[in-house]
Amino acid sequence: MSGAGFHVHGPHDHELEHAQQHAAAGHGDQAHHGIAGGSMTNQIAMFTAVIATIGAIFAYMGGATQANAGLYKNNAAIKKTEASNQWNYFQSKSTKQSLAEVSRDMSPAAADREKYQAKIDRYEKEKKDIEAEARKLEAQSAEWDKQSDVQMHLHHRWAQATTALQVSIALAAIALLTKKKWLEWGMVGVGVVGIGVGALALLHI
Repeated sequence: MSGAGFHVHGPHDHELEHAQQHAAAGHGDQAHHGIAGGSMTNQIAMFTAVIATIGAIFAYMGGATQANAGLYKNNAAIKKTEASNQWNYFQSKSTKQSLAEVSRDMSPAAADREKYQAKIDRYEKEKKDIEAEARKLEAQSAEWDKQSDVQMHLHHRWAQATTALQVSIALAAIALLTKKKWLEWGMVGVGVVGIGVGALALLHI
């Protein structure tokens, strides 16, 4: 949703231009409908420009957090694969250790038993090192997963904020056409909600 740009151009832009032309020509017969004539048009035009600018920033942030979420999830998968390889290596060492233990127990000569025991001790040490590395990689994978989830949550916040601002702009266009006071308040209210949700994303809430 956030990958696309923040589109604000539509029929309401032509209405803005048309209304501004009439305001400049001195048409003041709308003075008692909501915000008076040209004043209403100018204020809504300014509001729309500000909201569109903020919306473009929100859309960019939404796209950036979505990209980060994908990148972090990919890093998590890489670390998980590396951890799996380490556990396979650990299993290989365990198998060699088991074979060495069998050989030690079946060897009649003390020298051979000592030789196999040395191998067993070495395998045991190597297994501990491999296990530590595997658990470290698993922890890194979990951390990347966590960061990915955080970024995706923020992406949803930015997307919600962007949608609210788009609705606010749509209400602004309708307010220009209908000159309804409650629509003016509606566009402001929805715009404030959008900015508030964007603030939550900015605060990582």
